[in-house]
Amino acid sequence: MNPPVPDAREFVAPAGWRMVDFVSDMHLDAAHPATVRAFAGYLAATPADAVFLLGDVFEVWPGDDALDEPASFEADCGELLRRTALRTLLFFMHGNRDFLVAEGFSRRTGIPVLDDPTVLCFAGRRWLLSHGDALCLGDVDYQRFRATARNPQWQAQVLSRPLAERRALGRSVRTESEARKQSGTGFYGDVDAAAAVTWLQAARAEALIHGHTHLPADHVLRPQGAATAPALTRHVLTDWDLDAAPARAGVLRLTPQGLERIALAPS
Repeated sequence: MNPPVPDAREFVAPAGWRMVDFVSDMHLDAAHPATVRAFAGYLAATPADAVFLLGDVFEVWPGDDALDEPASFEADCGELLRRTALRTLLFFMHGNRDFLVAEGFSRRTGIPVLDDPTVLCFAGRRWLLSHGDALCLGDVDYQRFRATARNPQWQAQVLSRPLAERRALGRSVRTESEARKQSGTGFYGDVDAAAAVTWLQAARAEALIHGHTHLPADHVLRPQGAATAPALTRHVLTDWDLDAAPARAGVLRLTPQGLERIALAPS
């Protein structure tokens, strides 16, 4: 049985916006400095009016109190984002790795946290934004974990543990993730097409933009039994990994003329 369709809040873009960027799945951590540098370089150079960070910005987020630890990786990232937010509007959405980002992060960085999903009203169209993990219905084990991990009581219990203990838990998550990748079992599963159509119809949107799956592509979706209905689309963001072969990093850029994929990794 499919989960209930969430209500999607509307975000109406200001009339002066002419360019919006979407990125996700940077998986920033201290062990991948090239990706961190590429992300910082992108933030410094983007001409966009706003950047939507659609989840898994961080490989693991141990809690907002990590921002208070002097010279920590999280504190450095928080300062980078705070400085960027002074000149470019940034918006954050939770992913499956950084779902513990909370109000402390917003206060320190000046970046609002959006609901998943959110409808962006821009250039006369409605764009449904999501991290995408809630739509990967075939990954049953993950969906069970997600239901637990998004529970405020569970999160409070985790955050009550010492920061050092949470960091150790994060390291074990990274180790397990890398082991799954090496074994070939690290595939998240793809978005369920019927569920994506249901979300789009409920939100009265024609296009879904998401990350999570690390399978960047553009898909045409049609409601079942409605061959003559207007086509819906699903646009999947790339993950970032400057240590991979080939290296990966990119942006999905939206203007009134449409969407454009911009590769940032060196060829």
